[in-house]
Amino acid sequence: MNSELSATGTTARIVPLSEGAFTIDKTKRFIPFDTGTDILGDRPAGSLLVEVQPFAVVTPRDVILFDTGLGFEKDGQLQLHNNLLANGIAPAQVTKVCMSHLHKDHAGGLGTKNASGNYELSFPQAVHYIQRKEFEFAMQKGFPSFISEELAFLDRHSQVCWLEGNGTIDNFIRYEVTGAHSPFHQVFWVTDNGQTIFFGGDDAPQLQQMKHKFIAKYDYDGRKCMELRKQWWEQGRQEGWSFLFYHDIGMPVYREETKQGQ
Repeated sequence: MNSELSATGTTARIVPLSEGAFTIDKTKRFIPFDTGTDILGDRPAGSLLVEVQPFAVVTPRDVILFDTGLGFEKDGQLQLHNNLLANGIAPAQVTKVCMSHLHKDHAGGLGTKNASGNYELSFPQAVHYIQRKEFEFAMQKGFPSFISEELAFLDRHSQVCWLEGNGTIDNFIRYEVTGAHSPFHQVFWVTDNGQTIFFGGDDAPQLQQMKHKFIAKYDYDGRKCMELRKQWWEQGRQEGWSFLFYHDIGMPVYREETKQGQ
């Protein structure tokens, strides 16, 4: 299994952009967690330990960003921008931003405030692919899962491509609305030069959830999530997909190379 694929030739490069480990409880607050010193049992009952981890996928034709993290800043700079730069990717090189959904831990880095106090895109050169009904749901539902005031600027923005249902982007990115983790959650497959990369967002957030039957109370349709994970896991292992796990502590990318005869 590889955590990053080669950037040479026609093979896509996968870059995990970890923002750190956090615990989250029923208050839906993300509290930083040091895996070396902190103890999960000291956190409120029911706290979940998760990574927050967008991904960049660098192909011969595009730099694709999957989700945008919490939107935290350090020394006045967006953490996501710093993480990209640390991996040799300038934020202006990002050409596509593909959003699984708009929960605050996935969409926090979509926009930043300018000097006038207005929100603007963090990746103004990129086309942003967002389900229209997901945006409408986020604006209606609001806090604590969504931060509506940080998303409102997206409406009618020229760099947002509003999606309606399932489809493909430029004949090599396929997207599908699942309605599993949230009502209009979508997942993505990048298929190029015989390589398939799967990003399941919060439908498929961790490796252990792919391997075991698991129904989560925090999912909109937990049973559907479980069934989809089983389907994707079986198909992906047979076909040699690279799985991107947004919330996995320690295993951001998984691929069974033996299934490809390697």
